[in-house]
Amino acid sequence: MSITTDAPTGAAYTEGTIIDAPGGYTGVEPTQEWADEVLALAKQRNATILAHNYQLPAIQDIAHHVGDSLALSRIAAEVDSDEIIFCGVHFMAETAKILSPDKRVMIPDERAGCSLADSITADELRAWKAEYPDAVVVSYVNTTAEVKGLTDICCTSSNAVDVVASIDPNREVLFLPDQFLGAHVKRETGRDNIYIWAGECHVHAGINGDELADQASSHPDADLFIHPECGCATSALYLAGEGAVPADKVKILSTGGMLDAARETRAKQVLVATEIGMLHQLRKAAPGVDFQAVNDRASCPYMKMITPAALLRCLREGKDEVDVAPDVAERARKSVQRMIEIGNPGSGE
Repeated sequence: MSITTDAPTGAAYTEGTIIDAPGGYTGVEPTQEWADEVLALAKQRNATILAHNYQLPAIQDIAHHVGDSLALSRIAAEVDSDEIIFCGVHFMAETAKILSPDKRVMIPDERAGCSLADSITADELRAWKAEYPDAVVVSYVNTTAEVKGLTDICCTSSNAVDVVASIDPNREVLFLPDQFLGAHVKRETGRDNIYIWAGECHVHAGINGDELADQASSHPDADLFIHPECGCATSALYLAGEGAVPADKVKILSTGGMLDAARETRAKQVLVATEIGMLHQLRKAAPGVDFQAVNDRASCPYMKMITPAALLRCLREGKDEVDVAPDVAERARKSVQRMIEIGNPGSGE
């Protein structure tokens, strides 16, 4: 890959063929020259680059801010930038647009969807609400803008229990879309009038209890960091309840909660049940701890569509812009704001 300096800004620009492939844009490696061009273009465009914790390490390392989707969307609303480049999946960029209606929001590859967000549509939610007309709708932030617009209160994985607990105990609750997070909320609140949508993140659901049990048995001194979206979350609590794993070693945590726990843990090794991109930030937060994935195949293909080539294309060409209809954004903004007013919005996922 050769370098030229014929750009008007005088910055070094990477020459390379960006290839549009079904699994994402390829053809560019994350070299120093690539990093220089990305940062030069971001400065030229007055753009802030945001990267989710599940992104490729090179994308996390080049971003101005790294975090969970809600925290990044709130940063997007606060920064003094004309453009927001959201390196994540599509619903995350939508949330940033909802909270930053006057800024141009782009995602490096608009094909980066989400199996969890796609597990319920606006029409399906309308039909479900019609069955329970007096119920309060609580939606995880991992949903589309249209679904948020039909929601009473949004929640994050770290405050879902608090959000549901704040609702009149006599009111029915429709919780969506993640069945594993919903089961965690039902278990913690003890509500019998909460109805849970049968959606899931295919990556988190694929981290199963048998794998967790095997890993825990092989690493008896390790702490367990378990995301509540995981199929193994119930198994983790069962292992603790049966005494197979010390209860104080099992921690059900959001991504932000994992980072906080990483900085505080006294364990030499931690088994992590979530998308493997999270390991990069955990290892940076606590370099003296050995973080290992419960399932090292738990990689989201949608997250990994935000490649170095995709980010470069986005900054060069101003693509792909994400927009949300003003009326949908206004309704969705209210559901997010109600969550924030309850307090402790915590981490997005």
